[in-house]
This record gives sequence, C-alpha cells and structure tokens, in this order.
Amino acid sequence: MYFTDDSLLPENQEPLIVKAAPWGPQWMPSDYPEDIAVTWDAQVQKAVDCYNAGASVLHIHVRDPKTGKISKNFDEYNMLMDRIRRAVPDMVLEIGGSISFAPENEGEKAQWQSYDTRHRIAEIKPKPDQVTIAIGTGAMNVTEMSDQDDVKGTQLENPKARAAWADMYAEAGPSFYIEHLKRLRANDIQPFFMLGHVHQLETVERLIRAGLYSGPLNHQLVAIGGGAAGRNPFDLLEYVRRSPHGSIMFMESWMRTVLPLSMISIALGQHVRVGIEDNIWGKKGERMGTVRQVEQMVRIAKELGRRVATGKDARRLMKIGTWYKDADETLFNLGLPPNRQTGQRGFLVYETDGKRRGHIEASDSHPLAGFEPSA
Repeated sequence: MYFTDDSLLPENQEPLIVKAAPWGPQWMPSDYPEDIAVTWDAQVQKAVDCYNAGASVLHIHVRDPKTGKISKNFDEYNMLMDRIRRAVPDMVLEIGGSISFAPENEGEKAQWQSYDTRHRIAEIKPKPDQVTIAIGTGAMNVTEMSDQDDVKGTQLENPKARAAWADMYAEAGPSFYIEHLKRLRANDIQPFFMLGHVHQLETVERLIRAGLYSGPLNHQLVAIGGGAAGRNPFDLLEYVRRSPHGSIMFMESWMRTVLPLSMISIALGQHVRVGIEDNIWGKKGERMGTVRQVEQMVRIAKELGRRVATGKDARRLMKIGTWYKDADETLFNLGLPPNRQTGQRGFLVYETDGKRRGHIEASDSHPLAGFEPSA
C-alpha cells in the first residue's frame, strides 16, 4: 500500500472493521468459563453481544455442548449458522476453514482436518459470507510464543497438552487451495486469506495473475509465530507495505501483543481481529473476554477519530458478493500492475491516452490513478 502525506489522518481512512473471534478451538470451557459460550443459546448470544459491542465480522467455529469441544458435525454448523444469521443479519459471517484442529482425545496431536472434509464447508446452508483459507502448508505451533503467564489457568499449562499443540501444521498445499477456491466461488462464498507472512501473500498474487482466483482480496497477517510471522512490528509494516492497494488487510497476533499490534494497524488504516481465539488477557494477569476486547478496539478508534464500521460498511469494504471476470480485472481492481504481454519491457503500467480523469478510490480510500484498463 502506498501512503501519501494525508493517509494517516482518520478522516481520510475507511471505517475500522473489527472482527470478533470468540470460540477459541484451543480452549476447553473450564479454561475460561466466564467467557466461553457452550450451549447453543449462549453461542448465539455471544454473536449478538460481539455485534452490539462494535464487531462487524464474526469468525465462527461451532462448539458441541455435549462435549465442550469444537464440533466437526456439519449438521451442527448448518443449524448454528441459521440461528446466528437470523440473530445478526447485518454481520459478516466468516467460518474458520480449519473447522477444528483440537485433539479429539487425550494424547492425540492437534491437527487440521483432511482436504475432503474442509471442502465440505462450501456446502454449509445457509452459506457463510466468507470462509478462511490458508495458502501453503506451514508449522502452526501456537505454544512457541506462549509463556507460563499466557497459559495460566488453562489446559496448556499441562506439558502433555502443550506437546499435543506444538506439532500442529496448517496443511494447505496447491491441490487443496486451488480446488477450494473453485468450490467457494461455485457456491458464491468469498475466500478470506489467512497468511503467515509476505511470501504467502506473494503466492496469492501469483494465483491471481494465473487466473486461479478472480475476486476481491481480503486477507489477514496471522502473526502467531511457530512458523508464521511473530511479534516484530517490522513484519507487520512490511506486510502492509507489500499488500495490494485495493485489498482489505486485518492484523492478528497472539496473547498480549494483540493490543499493541492492533493499535498500530488501526493508526495505519488497516483492520483488526480480537477475541479469545487469539488472546485471553488484558493487563498482565487480568483476563479479558472477547466482548471487552471488541469494546477496547472501538474506544481506541474513537480516540484516534476513526469511525467504526457497521455490518453494512464491512460488506461494502470487503465487497461481499463481488467477483471479477478474469486476471486483468482483478489486478486492476487491486491496484496491481497488469500481467506482462509478449514483448513488453520495463516496469508495467496501464496504457492510457494521457487524458486526466477523476481518480478511482481504493479500499482504504487512497486514490488510484484515474485510468481504465486497456482492452
């Protein structure tokens, strides 16, 4: 993204989208009984509470009330999606594409579901607005950046439980994500790209240039360490710098660095994800649930003078329901240079007739050059 002299002024930034992630597949209800919703009614009410607090996007898993664990039953996903959709009709509903990576039984390793199982998310009815998708297999050791204070009072205090989570991998090779993108588009579900570092973002651009994905680019830097970016703020800054101008970018961190990295992201005109899936703490030693974390982001945005997005704002900014016809249209809408044609030399720009026109606004309100793509 390109920053002009006035890009950091809040009146020039689009409203802040706050995404709430209140399920937390790594936790059992006993880890945070005050905040983890278990019954079906409680899970629906949690969605309502997050929305009322200021969240416009909901990251959804499904907790089985019978076991307290995250469900792998698609009938339960269908049922809960229907109830949440009716309870918060304006909210953008995003299903976690891993479904559940929590160990099924004691002594088992945490692991992602099979490709075939994850493909079934595209068949959930009522359909979600978005499904998260990982691009490129990588380690996902969520314990690496967790110290004893982070896991105090949870199952991850147990060395055996920590070991079960330490060897987790986000399995997402090309045979998965190319097919998954096809199925999501066929069902009019927008992919939300969960990326661990800028090199996975590069892979997404290559998919676009190859015509394997043609649509808006909504994505998140999943800076949770253990194979992904960590807490160095320059990883965030480089990711923002390399993000396409017309994309919508969210920040995700781990435990108590969610707050400082979210504050940086808000100031930079980007968007944030909060909730107990990433963090269960406020000040050191003080628990903070998802709704309070959402409220905190809203307060910070207001202090900066940046408006907080409604559900309708979030749908507009992320272009829910929009698709592009091909690579050329996608590249143009994202503010990326066109594909190189045979015989072209030098750095790539769009051909124009040299006449000045009104600018086109990118998703973060920065002006893009006022030209049209060549035929």
